[in-house]
Amino acid sequence: EVQLVESGGGLVQPGGSLSLSCVASGFTFSSYRMSWVRQAPGKGLEWVSSIHTGSDTYYANSVKGRFVSSRDNAKNMVFLQMNSLKTADTAVYYCAALSFTRRAGYYFTYWGQGTQVTVSS
Repeated sequence: EVQLVESGGGLVQPGGSLSLSCVASGFTFSSYRMSWVRQAPGKGLEWVSSIHTGSDTYYANSVKGRFVSSRDNAKNMVFLQMNSLKTADTAVYYCAALSFTRRAGYYFTYWGQGTQVTVSS
């Protein structure tokens, strides 16, 4: 079956750094653009970043310059290096595989279970 398993979340102080990892299985990982999406307490989903199959990266303005996404297709893994963390970055972070159709446009096909990131003193 398809699985995406995030790890690396935890408690970090403002200004600190944290690295998230996502291991994928059950589909052709190298063929998919991979995204990170987060959900803060009491709020909706917010797109964070995407890394395409050729490793081009895209970021939300809220994290641009602070977060860096990368991927290792040989290991079926995608990463999110988070630097200069702010309290507002507190959220559950999910990795997701991105798909495209002419009818629906871009959408997320597979999701992980999420990992909690808490930024607090």
